[in-house]
Amino acid sequence: MPEADLISEVYAGCFRRLVVQLYAVTGDLYEAQEAVQEAFTRALAGPRRFARLENPEAWLRRVAVNVARSRYRRRRILDGLLRRIGPPPVVADRAPEHLALLAALRGLPDGQRHALALHYLVDLPVDEVAATLGVSAGTVKSRLSRGRQALAALLTDHDATDSTQTGRADVRS
Repeated sequence: MPEADLISEVYAGCFRRLVVQLYAVTGDLYEAQEAVQEAFTRALAGPRRFARLENPEAWLRRVAVNVARSRYRRRRILDGLLRRIGPPPVVADRAPEHLALLAALRGLPDGQRHALALHYLVDLPVDEVAATLGVSAGTVKSRLSRGRQALAALLTDHDATDSTQTGRADVRS
């Protein structure tokens, strides 16, 4: 029997059982499924070795348990680090101008949006933006220029819409 067929057969026969067993170990169904999937992925990475195993299900169980333990340790370390550094800073500014800028940026083509964000928001020089995006510096300069023009038009349209709506609200008052 080809190795891939053996893995498929073992998967069909014991995936659920392994997930239930790992669920009992982890207490988290998602983590159990992830660990078992990772075990099968490792089996697929070495199908000949997997085919020679005397008890493939036991090997999968051991790998899945080890994966679950490793994920638990990493998560515990990350949680400890996050507790030490405190809550994350609030990134989203709810000011109307900020929301209008974000909405206008979403209206731009990807290349222009990425160039503008990296250059103006992340404060990277043109050469670094070019290296990050995998394009030439000239392309970045072009995208920045076109992006600024498009952004100005979108924000001007937004300002005109706001003042029209504000004027209407004043008339009704």
